[in-house]
Amino acid sequence: MTETTRRARHADIRSQVLAQTRILGNLIPPTVSYSTEGHVLILGAEDLARLAADKLSAMASLVILATDDISSQDEAHLERVMNAAPDVESYYNKLVSIKGFLGQFQATVEQNGTQAQLSTVAIRRPHFDIVLDLSIEPAIQLELLPPGYFHVGQDEAKLAEALAKIPELVGQFDKPRYVKVNADLCAHNRNGLNGCNRCLNFCPADAIQSVEKKIEIDPYLCHGAGSCTNACPTGAISYDLPNPQALHSFLNKLVSRFRDEALEAPVILFHDQNQGAGLINDTLPGEVLPVALEEITVASMDHWLAALAWGAREVLVLNTQATAPTLTAMLKGEIALACRILAEMGQPARVRLIDEAELAALTPALDISLDWPVTVPAAFGGGSKRDTLYAAIDHLNSQAADINSIMPMGNIPFGKVTVATDNCTLCMSCVAICPTAALKDGGDEPKLLFTEQNCVQCGLCEAACPEKVISLVPQVNFDAPSRQAARVLKEEKPFECVRCGAPFATQSMVHRMLDMVGMHSAFSANIERLKMCGDCRVKDMFEDILQDPEKQLR
Repeated sequence: MTETTRRARHADIRSQVLAQTRILGNLIPPTVSYSTEGHVLILGAEDLARLAADKLSAMASLVILATDDISSQDEAHLERVMNAAPDVESYYNKLVSIKGFLGQFQATVEQNGTQAQLSTVAIRRPHFDIVLDLSIEPAIQLELLPPGYFHVGQDEAKLAEALAKIPELVGQFDKPRYVKVNADLCAHNRNGLNGCNRCLNFCPADAIQSVEKKIEIDPYLCHGAGSCTNACPTGAISYDLPNPQALHSFLNKLVSRFRDEALEAPVILFHDQNQGAGLINDTLPGEVLPVALEEITVASMDHWLAALAWGAREVLVLNTQATAPTLTAMLKGEIALACRILAEMGQPARVRLIDEAELAALTPALDISLDWPVTVPAAFGGGSKRDTLYAAIDHLNSQAADINSIMPMGNIPFGKVTVATDNCTLCMSCVAICPTAALKDGGDEPKLLFTEQNCVQCGLCEAACPEKVISLVPQVNFDAPSRQAARVLKEEKPFECVRCGAPFATQSMVHRMLDMVGMHSAFSANIERLKMCGDCRVKDMFEDILQDPEKQLR
């Protein structure tokens, strides 16, 4: 079979497999609604703003806020400006800020030495519906701008596009509520202590905030970039369209069905549904299976490595000019970590971020991976984010060098907890605050247990420890048995009540208590009570009172 024939056959198989395999989604996905009436605020040089307003005369209201100098002193130009939108009022206040989204924009300006809402002053309404920004510097400095905000600067093409879209933005509009938050799994904050902040660092739309020490995502600002779900180490933030398990299941079936038909490992190509989808055409090599996502960051390392473990040859992520720089930087970091893990176990760099030029010249690069070792497909299915990731790592490791070493690496959500046992009193503050049950108590025994596979290195245990004896060690442990086992970090014999003999505390805790308060005047006459359980301590106090009723008054 010639190379041309082979790839043509693969293309036919790909078409069949893609037609047979669908991502199962929510039949009634949750949505959010925007409601607008067409009240428009135009920012920028007054001359340009007035010419733009003249072309939006059908809108409910128009207000100009002059933020830049007049763009031209040409007499003919100024004549056109004077005759444009004569009924539209201009304001010259200093702009303080613009916040909001389609149907809910608030423009704060300086007025008489104080701050005021321009919409209240200009149109007697609490907000504007749409903002057209012709300023040289955008009033909203975000990589992904809120819906209803158009920054065109002085770009004629962008202005024409915005002027065509704005009249269509009157009415009610729905969009998906892309992500959801499970507060029970979130490691951001517990008991007033700060922990994980990974999701806060990567949202290009500024839709994520810590509100009263809880992670909240504004669904009206969210573009569905998926960076938060990618960054979240616990799975507390999860994508809803598709959800992580549905995407896992889809990838498993896609890879398996292609392998069964083609008798060759496919290549998975993640791309976005907009610009990336427009680049996918019939020239795509037959063994490449395209997977369309809202944004390429929706798929994270657990999806990449699971696809490889299920038998994919490579995983490619198509980055386009439409991808926000924050997302690109995040992807580069995550792919570098994935490839570092693969290299440590002796696997080739099977995960790559490619651009449009590399997509166009994909065939020679794919020929290189044909010589890589074939992966026997894993039997595990898609589960939780962390379990799936480690199952994939362990399977890929078993197919390569089968190492059991430890790879130290900074700033990753994998690793262990160490305890300076001499000063640990087994108070279990760390257990109470751990969001992933990586730390557990020993039940009836004074014992602190730790399971490395569950640890996300959030730092809550370290912050909660009153003795300051806990330290975090970020690392990737390739020894599955030791990583999955509940290891004993500290244990000791219980302290037995000197009166009834019942165990009631740890040895170290009682000794620490004796050292700290034993010599205090309130306890010096009854030091033995500190060595008693709660019941015996109460009994001893009442017996003391019965023997000498006036003792408490002296």
